[in-house]
Amino acid sequence: MKKRITEKQIDIPGIGIVKLRRSPRAKRVNIKLKPSEGVELIMPYHVSEKDAVAFLLSKKEWVRKTAEKINAKGTKLTVFDENTTFKSRSFQLKIEKGNRQDIGIYLNDGILLITYPARLPVTHPGVQEGIRYGIEESLRVEAKSFLPGRLAWLAREHGFSFNKVTIKNLKSRWGSCSGRNNINLNLHLMRLPDELIDYVLLHELCHTVEKNHGPQFWSLLNRVTGGRAKELDKMVNKYHTKIY
Repeated sequence: MKKRITEKQIDIPGIGIVKLRRSPRAKRVNIKLKPSEGVELIMPYHVSEKDAVAFLLSKKEWVRKTAEKINAKGTKLTVFDENTTFKSRSFQLKIEKGNRQDIGIYLNDGILLITYPARLPVTHPGVQEGIRYGIEESLRVEAKSFLPGRLAWLAREHGFSFNKVTIKNLKSRWGSCSGRNNINLNLHLMRLPDELIDYVLLHELCHTVEKNHGPQFWSLLNRVTGGRAKELDKMVNKYHTKIY
């Protein structure tokens, strides 16, 4: 018997990762946007995927503007200063005033040191932008050094295979897996505890076998996490991909 797939993810140029879901209750194609969840395309069974995607593309500008409004409303900018506590898997942030004209960014021996001109307050938009840039680039370096190797190790341990892995600054997801088993991972994973990093990597590896979040997916994820799939999922949901 041919299995009916009701949910999957695809990468649409100009929009990003979109979740496609077929629903018996849907009468027409609907576009759904939620904070931190991205774009969902809900389709009735009688509409082809090609026609549904074409409809989404015709609404691309509306999707972009709506997503911007949702993200702006749901985002609260963190103000970083000398008293801010920020740690990743391998470094911690230190902010200092300096006798300089620009922003200095130094990552060495587990310390991300960011210095800013003494003539400016630390709350100055330019200073805050420099601090955020320093954090993101340091996380990117750390993520590229750690995540591909860890993903490959977990894949070998549990008998998965994937095509390629890419590290990105994803806005609303910890990771994604395409239909061709290309895996995208969020550089902000480096802010999570090790067991939750592994959970996200295993979650995406399970998508190389099961493309939706149905019972078989959760059964597989439960097997490779020692029966802790739902527990770990709740734990990771307490963290946010956005920190600014």
